[in-house]
Amino acid sequence: MKRFNICLLLLFISSSSLFAQEIDTLPINTKGLEIKLKRSPLPSRIGSLDFKPVKIVPIVIDEKVNYWRTTTTIGIDVNQGAFSKNWRSGGVNSFAVGGLVNYKASYTKEGFSYTSDLRMEYGKIKNKDQLQKKTKDRIFWDNKANIQLSKSWFFFGSVTLETQFDDGYNYYRGGPNNDEQKQLISKFFSPGYITESIGFEYKPVNYFSTRLGTGTAKQTFIGNMDALIEAELARNPNSKKADYFGVPSDKNFRNELAFQITSTFGEKQIFTNVFLYARYNMFIPYDRKLEHIDHRLDVTLKSRINKFMNVTINGVGLFDKDSDPEIQASQNLSLGFGFTFPR
Repeated sequence: MKRFNICLLLLFISSSSLFAQEIDTLPINTKGLEIKLKRSPLPSRIGSLDFKPVKIVPIVIDEKVNYWRTTTTIGIDVNQGAFSKNWRSGGVNSFAVGGLVNYKASYTKEGFSYTSDLRMEYGKIKNKDQLQKKTKDRIFWDNKANIQLSKSWFFFGSVTLETQFDDGYNYYRGGPNNDEQKQLISKFFSPGYITESIGFEYKPVNYFSTRLGTGTAKQTFIGNMDALIEAELARNPNSKKADYFGVPSDKNFRNELAFQITSTFGEKQIFTNVFLYARYNMFIPYDRKLEHIDHRLDVTLKSRINKFMNVTINGVGLFDKDSDPEIQASQNLSLGFGFTFPR
Protein backbone atom coordinates (compact mmCIF):
# COMPACT_ATOMS: atom_id res chain seq x y z
CA MET A 1 0.00 0.00 0.00
CA LYS A 2 2.84 2.37 0.81
CA ARG A 3 4.48 1.66 -2.52
CA PHE A 4 1.24 2.45 -4.30
CA ASN A 5 0.95 5.81 -2.56
CA ILE A 6 4.52 6.74 -3.38
CA CYS A 7 4.04 5.89 -7.07
CA LEU A 8 0.85 7.93 -7.17
CA LEU A 9 2.63 10.98 -5.66
CA LEU A 10 5.49 10.78 -8.16
CA LEU A 11 3.04 10.54 -11.04
CA PHE A 12 1.14 13.62 -9.85
CA ILE A 13 4.32 15.72 -9.51
CA SER A 14 5.60 14.77 -12.97
CA SER A 15 2.26 15.49 -14.63
CA SER A 16 2.04 18.92 -12.97
CA SER A 17 5.49 19.93 -14.22
CA LEU A 18 4.69 18.76 -17.72
CA PHE A 19 1.41 20.73 -17.70
CA ALA A 20 3.23 23.84 -16.54
CA GLN A 21 5.80 23.48 -19.30
CA GLU A 22 3.08 23.15 -21.90
CA ILE A 23 1.32 26.27 -20.70
CA ASP A 24 4.52 28.27 -20.65
CA THR A 25 5.63 27.26 -24.14
CA LEU A 26 2.29 26.82 -25.93
CA PRO A 27 2.03 29.36 -28.81
CA ILE A 28 -1.36 30.97 -29.46
CA ASN A 29 -2.29 32.30 -32.92
CA THR A 30 -4.52 35.34 -32.49
CA LYS A 31 -4.93 36.00 -36.19
CA GLY A 32 -8.57 36.13 -37.12
CA LEU A 33 -9.72 36.20 -33.54
CA GLU A 34 -12.04 38.99 -32.38
CA ILE A 35 -10.84 40.20 -29.01
CA LYS A 36 -13.16 42.60 -27.22
CA LEU A 37 -11.78 44.68 -24.39
CA LYS A 38 -13.94 45.58 -21.47
CA ARG A 39 -15.20 49.16 -21.75
CA SER A 40 -13.87 51.62 -19.22
CA PRO A 41 -16.55 53.11 -16.96
CA LEU A 42 -14.79 56.50 -17.05
CA PRO A 43 -16.22 59.08 -19.51
CA SER A 44 -14.09 59.90 -22.53
CA ARG A 45 -14.04 63.06 -24.66
CA ILE A 46 -14.68 62.59 -28.36
CA GLY A 47 -13.39 65.17 -30.75
CA SER A 48 -10.46 67.62 -30.93
CA LEU A 49 -9.28 69.88 -28.14
CA ASP A 50 -9.23 73.62 -28.84
CA PHE A 51 -6.60 75.73 -27.11
CA LYS A 52 -7.20 79.46 -26.87
CA PRO A 53 -4.44 81.88 -25.73
CA VAL A 54 -5.19 83.79 -22.54
CA LYS A 55 -3.58 87.19 -22.09
CA ILE A 56 -2.01 87.57 -18.63
CA VAL A 57 -1.45 91.13 -17.49
CA PRO A 58 1.89 91.36 -15.65
CA ILE A 59 1.84 92.78 -12.12
CA VAL A 60 4.38 95.59 -11.75
CA ILE A 61 5.58 96.23 -8.21
CA ASP A 62 6.59 99.85 -7.78
CA GLU A 63 9.48 99.26 -5.39
CA LYS A 64 13.09 100.41 -5.49
CA VAL A 65 16.09 98.68 -3.98
CA ASN A 66 17.72 100.89 -1.37
CA TYR A 67 21.45 100.23 -1.21
CA TRP A 68 21.94 102.73 1.63
CA ARG A 69 21.88 101.90 5.31
CA THR A 70 22.07 104.60 7.98
CA THR A 71 22.33 104.53 11.78
CA THR A 72 22.25 107.47 14.20
CA THR A 73 23.10 107.21 17.90
CA ILE A 74 22.55 110.06 20.36
CA GLY A 75 23.76 109.87 23.95
CA ILE A 76 23.53 112.18 26.97
CA ASP A 77 25.21 111.59 30.32
CA VAL A 78 24.98 113.64 33.51
CA ASN A 79 27.03 113.46 36.71
CA GLN A 80 26.35 115.54 39.81
CA GLY A 81 27.61 115.62 43.38
CA ALA A 82 26.64 117.86 46.31
CA PHE A 83 27.83 118.09 49.93
CA SER A 84 26.58 120.07 52.91
CA LYS A 85 28.86 122.62 54.58
CA ASN A 86 29.34 120.40 57.63
CA TRP A 87 30.19 117.22 55.63
CA ARG A 88 33.19 115.92 57.57
CA SER A 89 34.42 113.36 55.03
CA GLY A 90 35.44 116.08 52.59
CA GLY A 91 34.32 116.66 49.05
CA VAL A 92 33.48 119.33 46.53
CA ASN A 93 30.23 120.12 44.76
CA SER A 94 30.42 119.26 41.09
CA PHE A 95 28.26 119.00 38.01
CA ALA A 96 29.17 117.40 34.70
CA VAL A 97 27.30 116.89 31.47
CA GLY A 98 28.35 115.30 28.21
CA GLY A 99 26.92 114.25 24.90
CA LEU A 100 27.76 112.31 21.78
CA VAL A 101 26.38 111.88 18.28
CA ASN A 102 27.43 108.97 16.08
CA TYR A 103 26.20 108.86 12.50
CA LYS A 104 27.08 106.05 10.10
CA ALA A 105 25.97 105.68 6.49
CA SER A 106 26.97 102.80 4.23
CA TYR A 107 26.31 102.00 0.57
CA THR A 108 26.87 98.53 -0.88
CA LYS A 109 26.19 97.36 -4.42
CA GLU A 110 27.83 94.38 -6.06
CA GLY A 111 31.59 94.75 -5.50
CA PHE A 112 31.59 98.42 -4.50
CA SER A 113 30.95 99.90 -1.05
CA TYR A 114 31.19 103.30 0.61
CA THR A 115 31.10 104.08 4.33
CA SER A 116 30.88 107.41 6.14
CA ASP A 117 31.40 107.40 9.91
CA LEU A 118 30.93 110.62 11.91
CA ARG A 119 31.64 110.68 15.68
CA MET A 120 31.22 113.84 17.76
CA GLU A 121 31.77 114.06 21.52
CA TYR A 122 31.74 116.97 23.94
CA GLY A 123 31.51 117.26 27.72
CA LYS A 124 32.30 119.66 30.57
CA ILE A 125 32.63 119.54 34.34
CA LYS A 126 32.31 122.35 36.89
CA ASN A 127 33.69 121.92 40.38
CA LYS A 128 32.97 124.47 43.09
CA ASP A 129 35.56 127.27 43.25
CA GLN A 130 37.27 125.94 40.13
CA LEU A 131 37.21 126.82 36.45
CA GLN A 132 35.15 124.82 34.01
CA LYS A 133 37.06 122.00 32.31
CA LYS A 134 36.40 119.79 29.34
CA THR A 135 35.93 116.07 29.90
CA LYS A 136 35.81 115.15 26.21
CA ASP A 137 35.97 117.04 22.94
CA ARG A 138 36.38 115.43 19.54
CA ILE A 139 35.19 115.60 15.95
CA PHE A 140 36.06 112.55 13.88
CA TRP A 141 34.82 111.95 10.32
CA ASP A 142 36.03 108.99 8.29
CA ASN A 143 35.02 108.38 4.66
CA LYS A 144 36.07 105.21 2.85
CA ALA A 145 35.35 103.66 -0.57
CA ASN A 146 36.08 100.00 -1.31
CA ILE A 147 36.39 97.84 -4.43
CA GLN A 148 36.28 94.11 -3.68
CA LEU A 149 39.21 92.07 -5.00
CA SER A 150 38.46 88.73 -3.36
CA LYS A 151 36.40 87.32 -0.51
CA SER A 152 38.31 89.19 2.22
CA TRP A 153 40.54 91.70 0.38
CA PHE A 154 39.57 95.12 -0.90
CA PHE A 155 41.25 98.08 -2.56
CA PHE A 156 40.31 101.23 -0.64
CA GLY A 157 40.61 104.98 -0.66
CA SER A 158 39.80 107.07 2.41
CA VAL A 159 39.69 110.65 3.69
CA THR A 160 39.65 111.35 7.44
CA LEU A 161 39.12 114.62 9.29
CA GLU A 162 39.81 115.14 12.99
CA THR A 163 39.68 118.21 15.23
CA GLN A 164 37.86 119.59 18.30
CA PHE A 165 34.90 121.88 19.07
CA ASP A 166 36.11 124.15 21.85
CA ASP A 167 39.24 125.84 23.14
CA GLY A 168 41.63 123.64 25.11
CA TYR A 169 43.50 124.92 28.16
CA ASN A 170 46.35 123.98 30.43
CA TYR A 171 45.40 124.74 34.05
CA TYR A 172 47.83 125.95 36.70
CA ARG A 173 47.88 128.03 39.85
CA GLY A 174 49.68 131.33 40.07
CA GLY A 175 49.38 135.02 40.78
CA PRO A 176 49.38 136.76 44.15
CA ASN A 177 46.52 134.64 45.53
CA ASN A 178 47.61 131.41 43.92
CA ASP A 179 44.35 131.29 42.01
CA GLU A 180 43.60 128.72 39.33
CA GLN A 181 44.48 130.08 35.90
CA LYS A 182 44.43 128.72 32.38
CA GLN A 183 46.58 128.90 29.28
CA LEU A 184 45.22 128.41 25.78
CA ILE A 185 46.89 125.43 24.09
CA SER A 186 44.43 124.44 21.31
CA LYS A 187 41.38 125.68 19.41
CA PHE A 188 38.93 124.54 16.78
CA PHE A 189 41.03 123.37 13.82
CA SER A 190 44.14 124.33 15.74
CA PRO A 191 45.17 121.65 15.30
CA GLY A 192 43.09 120.03 12.60
CA TYR A 193 44.10 116.90 10.74
CA ILE A 194 43.10 115.70 7.27
CA THR A 195 44.44 112.33 6.17
CA GLU A 196 44.13 110.80 2.69
CA SER A 197 45.06 107.17 2.21
CA ILE A 198 44.95 104.47 -0.48
CA GLY A 199 45.91 100.83 -0.14
CA PHE A 200 44.48 97.45 0.68
CA GLU A 201 42.00 96.39 3.34
CA TYR A 202 41.61 92.96 4.91
CA LYS A 203 38.06 92.32 6.15
CA PRO A 204 37.36 88.67 7.03
CA VAL A 205 34.14 89.47 8.97
CA ASN A 206 31.74 92.42 9.13
CA TYR A 207 32.94 93.68 12.52
CA PHE A 208 36.72 93.62 11.98
CA SER A 209 38.98 95.17 9.35
CA THR A 210 42.60 96.23 8.90
CA ARG A 211 43.71 98.87 6.39
CA LEU A 212 47.22 98.96 4.97
CA GLY A 213 47.60 102.47 3.62
CA THR A 214 50.69 102.24 1.43
CA GLY A 215 50.12 105.73 0.11
CA THR A 216 49.08 108.08 2.91
CA ALA A 217 49.30 111.85 3.25
CA LYS A 218 48.42 113.82 6.38
CA GLN A 219 47.99 117.58 6.59
CA THR A 220 48.20 119.31 9.97
CA PHE A 221 46.52 122.72 10.14
CA ILE A 222 46.87 125.48 12.73
CA GLY A 223 44.02 127.83 11.96
CA ASN A 224 45.02 130.47 14.52
CA MET A 225 48.76 130.30 15.11
CA ASP A 226 48.90 133.84 16.51
CA ALA A 227 46.53 132.96 19.37
CA LEU A 228 48.68 130.00 20.42
CA ILE A 229 51.90 132.04 20.29
CA GLU A 230 50.31 134.86 22.27
CA ALA A 231 49.09 132.45 24.97
CA GLU A 232 52.54 130.84 25.22
CA LEU A 233 54.31 134.18 25.59
CA ALA A 234 51.77 135.38 28.18
CA ARG A 235 52.82 132.58 30.52
CA ASN A 236 56.47 132.25 29.42
CA PRO A 237 57.69 135.63 28.11
CA ASN A 238 61.09 134.17 27.19
CA SER A 239 59.65 131.19 25.33
CA LYS A 240 61.23 130.38 21.96
CA LYS A 241 58.90 127.55 21.00
CA ALA A 242 59.65 126.72 17.37
CA ASP A 243 56.59 124.68 16.46
CA TYR A 244 53.07 123.83 17.59
CA PHE A 245 51.79 120.29 16.95
CA GLY A 246 54.64 119.82 14.48
CA VAL A 247 53.82 122.94 12.45
CA PRO A 248 56.55 125.65 12.41
CA SER A 249 55.49 128.80 14.24
CA ASP A 250 55.86 130.88 11.08
CA LYS A 251 53.47 128.65 9.09
CA ASN A 252 49.96 127.30 9.38
CA PHE A 253 50.28 124.03 7.50
CA ARG A 254 52.39 120.90 7.33
CA ASN A 255 52.20 117.89 5.00
CA GLU A 256 53.58 114.40 5.70
CA LEU A 257 53.79 111.23 3.58
CA ALA A 258 53.59 107.96 5.45
CA PHE A 259 52.57 104.32 5.70
CA GLN A 260 49.45 103.89 7.82
CA ILE A 261 47.85 100.90 9.53
CA THR A 262 44.28 101.18 10.84
CA SER A 263 42.42 98.36 12.58
CA THR A 264 38.77 98.60 13.62
CA PHE A 265 36.73 96.24 15.77
CA GLY A 266 32.96 96.52 16.34
CA GLU A 267 30.71 97.77 17.56
CA LYS A 268 30.32 94.06 18.46
CA GLN A 269 28.32 92.38 21.23
CA ILE A 270 30.84 90.34 23.23
CA PHE A 271 28.55 89.43 26.13
CA THR A 272 24.84 89.76 26.75
CA ASN A 273 24.04 93.50 26.35
CA VAL A 274 27.78 94.35 26.41
CA PHE A 275 29.29 95.94 23.30
CA LEU A 276 32.92 96.66 22.41
CA TYR A 277 34.32 99.19 19.95
CA ALA A 278 38.05 99.63 19.35
CA ARG A 279 40.12 101.49 16.78
CA TYR A 280 43.91 101.50 16.50
CA ASN A 281 45.86 103.76 14.17
CA MET A 282 49.61 103.75 13.48
CA PHE A 283 51.16 106.48 11.32
CA ILE A 284 54.74 105.86 10.08
CA PRO A 285 56.25 108.91 8.30
CA TYR A 286 58.56 108.09 5.40
CA ASP A 287 60.91 111.04 5.99
CA ARG A 288 61.39 110.84 9.78
CA LYS A 289 62.97 108.53 12.32
CA LEU A 290 61.03 105.61 13.80
CA GLU A 291 60.73 107.44 17.12
CA HIS A 292 58.23 109.74 15.40
CA ILE A 293 55.72 106.97 14.71
CA ASP A 294 52.29 108.05 15.93
CA HIS A 295 49.97 105.67 17.78
CA ARG A 296 46.36 106.14 18.83
CA LEU A 297 44.05 103.60 20.48
CA ASP A 298 40.36 104.29 21.17
CA VAL A 299 38.34 101.77 23.19
CA THR A 300 34.66 102.03 24.15
CA LEU A 301 32.87 99.46 26.30
CA LYS A 302 29.11 99.91 26.62
CA SER A 303 26.61 97.97 28.69
CA ARG A 304 22.89 98.40 28.14
CA ILE A 305 20.69 98.53 31.23
CA ASN A 306 17.49 98.83 29.21
CA LYS A 307 16.38 100.30 25.88
CA PHE A 308 17.36 103.84 26.83
CA MET A 309 19.92 103.67 29.65
CA ASN A 310 23.49 102.45 29.41
CA VAL A 311 26.84 102.57 31.18
CA THR A 312 29.81 103.54 29.04
CA ILE A 313 33.54 103.58 29.68
CA ASN A 314 35.84 105.27 27.15
CA GLY A 315 39.60 105.08 27.04
CA VAL A 316 42.11 106.80 24.73
CA GLY A 317 45.84 106.24 24.50
CA LEU A 318 47.90 108.58 22.30
CA PHE A 319 51.58 108.86 21.50
CA ASP A 320 52.47 111.77 19.21
CA LYS A 321 55.80 113.52 19.74
CA ASP A 322 54.59 116.54 17.81
CA SER A 323 52.07 117.32 20.55
CA ASP A 324 53.85 115.86 23.62
CA PRO A 325 56.95 113.68 24.17
CA GLU A 326 55.10 111.44 26.65
CA ILE A 327 52.16 109.05 26.24
CA GLN A 328 48.83 110.82 26.65
CA ALA A 329 45.80 109.05 28.13
CA SER A 330 42.20 109.85 28.96
CA GLN A 331 39.38 107.84 30.53
CA ASN A 332 35.70 108.54 31.10
CA LEU A 333 33.01 106.51 32.88
CA SER A 334 29.41 107.64 32.53
CA LEU A 335 25.82 106.61 33.10
CA GLY A 336 23.47 108.13 30.59
CA PHE A 337 20.67 107.85 28.09
CA GLY A 338 21.14 106.61 24.55
CA PHE A 339 18.87 106.56 21.52
CA THR A 340 19.53 104.74 18.26
CA PHE A 341 17.68 105.39 14.99
CA PRO A 342 16.38 103.36 13.31
CA ARG A 343 15.73 101.02 16.22
